[in-house]
Amino acid sequence: MNINRQVAVAIIGAGSAGLYATPAVRDATDGNFVLINGGAYGTTSVRSGCMPSKALLQIAEDFHRRQYFAHNGIEGTENLRVNLPLVLDSVRDLRDRFIARVLSGLLKIPEANRITGYARFVEPDVLVVNDEYIRADKIIIATGSSPIIPPQWASFKDYILTTDTLFEQKDLPSDIAVIGLGAAGLELGQALSRLGVRVTGFDQAQQIGGISDPFIRKTARQLLIEDFHFWTGNSVEIETERDWLRIHSGHTSAVVKKILLCVGRRPDLDTLGLENLSLEWNDAGLPNFNPNTLQLGDYPIFLAGDVTGDRMSMHEAGDEGRIAAYNVAHEVKSFPRRVPLSIIFTEPNIAQIGESFEKLQQNHEVVVAELDFQRQSRAVLMGHDQGMMRVYAAKNGGKILGASLMIPRGEHIAHLLAWAVEQELTVFDLLKMPYYHPTIEEGLQSVLQNLRRQVKNGKELSS
Repeated sequence: MNINRQVAVAIIGAGSAGLYATPAVRDATDGNFVLINGGAYGTTSVRSGCMPSKALLQIAEDFHRRQYFAHNGIEGTENLRVNLPLVLDSVRDLRDRFIARVLSGLLKIPEANRITGYARFVEPDVLVVNDEYIRADKIIIATGSSPIIPPQWASFKDYILTTDTLFEQKDLPSDIAVIGLGAAGLELGQALSRLGVRVTGFDQAQQIGGISDPFIRKTARQLLIEDFHFWTGNSVEIETERDWLRIHSGHTSAVVKKILLCVGRRPDLDTLGLENLSLEWNDAGLPNFNPNTLQLGDYPIFLAGDVTGDRMSMHEAGDEGRIAAYNVAHEVKSFPRRVPLSIIFTEPNIAQIGESFEKLQQNHEVVVAELDFQRQSRAVLMGHDQGMMRVYAAKNGGKILGASLMIPRGEHIAHLLAWAVEQELTVFDLLKMPYYHPTIEEGLQSVLQNLRRQVKNGKELSS
C-alpha cells in the first residue's frame, strides 16, 4: 500500500458538524488537513431538513390564517387558492438561498484541502478516497444520516417520498399517507393538509412526536387531528391497488397516491469500512462512542453530528463539530452537553425541555404547574388560543427541571426555559424577570406563580 498523502487530521463529511469542525482544525494543524465529502455539498438542514420544511410550514400557516379574516373584517378570502407547483418552487428558491450561503463558506476552504469522494477505512489511520491513500494522525467522522426505508417496503419505492425527495417534487398528489409521526411527520402532515392535500397519518408507536408528558400528548392529539386524521399503536402494512396504495393499520385503512415516509434517519456508516476496525457495537447496530468526548473506542477517531445516532439536531451537530475539533487538536477532554431541547414546528409549536416528564414522574420531590392557553390574553388576541404549557420544578428550592408544551410561539418560551434549566435558575429567579403586557411570556409568568405556591405548599407531581 503506497501512501499518497499524509495529514494531521482528516474530516469525513462536509455537513453541519464537519463544517463547524473545520476552522478549528485548520488553525490547529496550520492547514495540514483534508475535508472529504461524498455526494452533493450542503448540509441536511439546508437541503432537506430545517430550512425547506420551515419554508413550507410558513406558507401553510399564512394560507391557514385566512379562516380568521372574514371575522376580522378582511373580505375576499373566498378567492384565495393554493398553487402547489408554485408553492414548491418558492420553497426551493428559499432553500437554494441557504445552500448558496453554505457553499460560499465552503469555497473559502482552499481547494487543496477539499476532496470530493467517498472515504473508506483501510486501517485505523489510513483512508482510501478515489484510489488515493491518505494517512491521517486523527480523523473526524461527520458523514451525517439518511432517511430510513424499511426493507419490507423497498418494492414500493416508486410511491415513497422522504424528506430528501419531497421538496424536489414539481407537484403533489391529492392524497398522501404520512407514515411516522415524529417531528418531521407531524410538521409536514399538518402543512400539507393545510395546503389542500388529503393527509392520513400512521405510526406504529402509541405516542406521537416523542412527547413524554401525557397531558401535552393529549393536547397534541386533540389539536393536530383538526388538520389531518392519524392512527397510532398498530403495525402498518402496504399493498398496491393499480396506481394507488392501500395502507392498513389495525382496523383502519386508507387509499393514497403517495407515501411520505418519516420513520427516522439512519447514520451514514455503511460505506466507511468500519469492519476494518475492532469496535464494540450497540443493539442499534452503531459503534459505541463516548458522548462527552465523541471518541470511538481508544482510536484517535471522533464521531460528530447525525452520524452518532444521538441528539440529531443542528445545534447539537455544531457542538459536536467543535468538541471533535478540540479533541483532535489537544489532549482528549470530556465536555458537558447542553440541556436537552427539542422543538416541533407544528402550529402551535410543541417543545420538550430538560428532564422528561416520564423520568421526573419517578421523583416525588418534583412539582408541576400548567396553563391552558384558552385563558391566555395574547393568544386570544392572535386567534391562537389553544394549547397547554407544563413546567416542572424541584419541590425543595424550586429549581426549574424541565417543561413540555404545545402553545403558540412556543419556540421562544422553550428557549427561555432551556436557558433557565442550563443556568439552574429557580421559580423565584424567573419571577424576578420583567414580563411585558400583553405577551405570550405572561403565560409563563402565570405558570411560575402557580409553581411558587406549590413549592411553598409541597404539592406533589401527579399525572
